Amino acid sequence: MRVYLPATLSTLACLLRAGEIGPAPVHGFAVTPALREWYASGDLEELEYVAMMHAGRASLRLLAADPDAPRRRVVLAADIPDGLIGHNGGFDEPTAVEISAPVAVDRVVSGHVDEVLAMPDIAEAVAALPAADRGDDDARFVVDGAEGHELLWYASQELAYLTG
Repeated sequence: MRVYLPATLSTLACLLRAGEIGPAPVHGFAVTPALREWYASGDLEELEYVAMMHAGRASLRLLAADPDAPRRRVVLAADIPDGLIGHNGGFDEPTAVEISAPVAVDRVVSGHVDEVLAMPDIAEAVAALPAADRGDDDARFVVDGAEGHELLWYASQELAYLTG
């Protein structure tokens, strides 16, 4: 199953050095039965896009926790054996999954990263997260606006160049 893992450029550098993403459980986002039921009209590509966008939102939260990380969302796409994946998010979190083992970096098939020009908007979205969580509509608008920036696609062999 394809799983989308939220990250930052700082954590990506650490993960590439360590050779794995972990420890377990590793939280990610995927096309789950709940997502298929929630979004019944979507084809697989649309459903994977939804899962990736949920991972992008989780990346914003990782950025909020790391003020020194460059303000670019990072989502890693990894192919994980189905037996290692558990879904317990139900309809509240239809894409949320847990992977029961560390994810070897060689399972990562691609990375999706904001372009440099998106950094000011991503920084604003990170700053607006606390107010958005409290229900502030203007802050939610700012956070949602970050998703207006498409994540750029990188092959797994290119990821090391992003961490400089």
